[in-house]
Amino acid sequence: MLELLAPAGSMEALRAAVQNGANAVYLGCGTFNARQGARNFTPQTLTEAVKYCHIRGVQVHLTLNTLVSDLELPQVQEMIAHASRSGVDAFIVQDLGVIQLCKHIAPHIPIHGSTQMTVHSLPGVQLCARWGLSRVVLSRELSREEIRYICQNSPIEIEVFGHGALCMAYSGQCYLSCAIGGRSGNRGKCAQPCRQSYGYGRYQNRYPLSLKDNCLVHRLQELEAMGVASVKLEGRMKRPEYVAAVTGVYRQALDSGNVTRQMLETLHT
Repeated sequence: MLELLAPAGSMEALRAAVQNGANAVYLGCGTFNARQGARNFTPQTLTEAVKYCHIRGVQVHLTLNTLVSDLELPQVQEMIAHASRSGVDAFIVQDLGVIQLCKHIAPHIPIHGSTQMTVHSLPGVQLCARWGLSRVVLSRELSREEIRYICQNSPIEIEVFGHGALCMAYSGQCYLSCAIGGRSGNRGKCAQPCRQSYGYGRYQNRYPLSLKDNCLVHRLQELEAMGVASVKLEGRMKRPEYVAAVTGVYRQALDSGNVTRQMLETLHT
């Protein structure tokens, strides 16, 4: 069965995701996640969030998907240990050093390769499997043929983004925010300069780098048939109302196999 993985940038968004049919949520705690602009969770509220979800049969995936420095490793260790005690169900990781820490401190918790790792081929997935990862979030730029081929030959689970904003570059490989304002996406501080207007003369006030949102609500059964394990909804920076609406529509589409005009209108408003 295809897992529906919803974003939780706050406790309110987490409740919205759970109450609208998410099988799992992903969230950040502290500073080692790629969405520091979200409200995120403290160690105390992380424990509360896990309890809330587990009582309702929902899993919690913790994002530890930024690059970290050697000086930060003690803090990362503390976060991993606390998350383990809190009962999180998976870590979503980019940094290879953090992968090793997770395996050492909490070997019983599955590790998922973040899309920030830019895994876009079968050899990349196989390498992640050798590192001990149990799932990989593929780059969002892959075609259906590429996703199908990887799923058919992958030794581990495959997760794909199904809805939400697209990065104008391979996730984690854009340095525009850092170059312009000193804010790195690999440190969770992307300022999204690709959403700004660029141009000159008669081409002013255009948005050549701002991509349209991804929407695979019509493709859920196809993704499941390919062998995709989890479909991920983007939106940890979004309001709880957005999380509720999108999660509810995708839940309905998964359960019924149909997408109505009303469902599409909900996604587009």
